[in-house]
Amino acid sequence: MARERTVFTLTVIRTEQLTDHMVRVVLGGPAVASFPDNGFSDRYVKLLFPPPVGEDGTPAQERPIMRTYTIRRHDRAAGEVSIDFVTHGDSGVAGPWASAAQPGDELTMTSPGGAYRPDPTADHHLLIGDEAALPAIAAALEDMPVGANVTALIEVAGPSDEMTLQSPAAVDLRWIHRGAASNSDTLVAAVAALDLPEGRVQAFVHGELHMTRALRPQLLDRGIDRELLSLSGYWRRGKDEDGFQAEKRELSAADTAGGAA
Repeated sequence: MARERTVFTLTVIRTEQLTDHMVRVVLGGPAVASFPDNGFSDRYVKLLFPPPVGEDGTPAQERPIMRTYTIRRHDRAAGEVSIDFVTHGDSGVAGPWASAAQPGDELTMTSPGGAYRPDPTADHHLLIGDEAALPAIAAALEDMPVGANVTALIEVAGPSDEMTLQSPAAVDLRWIHRGAASNSDTLVAAVAALDLPEGRVQAFVHGELHMTRALRPQLLDRGIDRELLSLSGYWRRGKDEDGFQAEKRELSAADTAGGAA
């Protein structure tokens, strides 16, 4: 049975255009004081958007539209929660909302889940993902132990989607540009060409579903311990979240039936 989560309604304080296709929404309000910090770098929440209204003025559905996003930063002292949104014009639900958000707008979300944090005993940290995983990767870099060794490969469309990232670790940051390509083969190829370091490597691999599924056997075959591999598909190209979650459940069931670990 799914665990019930507390729901919080926060208020937009400001927005920041980070890159050509990413906008940060900074939220505040009284609910921030009780918003939990679970200690994970990949803290994700379910955002609840009102359903679209039809021509007759009534909602097109009863339930709100739910989308999953990573908390980029939770600054309890400042009373702020920040979420970074990938935007593609009018496409989707959350991106257009973030692009149009104004101070005073409200956003309802669940309490955060999560599963990954940098292991201070790892010899090396490997962070791999696309734009959807960039907020979690940025948070992980900030959470790294001082002086840790990190290699980060992040796929974006081009140079205008790169951003400055901060970390107390020693980071080899590699931006992978896919250009006009509509798939993640560029990132998969870059990982295949990567010389993995010796020792215990902790890997965080999140992003487009088929990309993560292609990288899973590759990394396991190259010696990364499955206990040190955090891997998750955040989205599926060509599908909205509802369709993606349905496909993800089907793939998971197929893996289980086939004996996949």
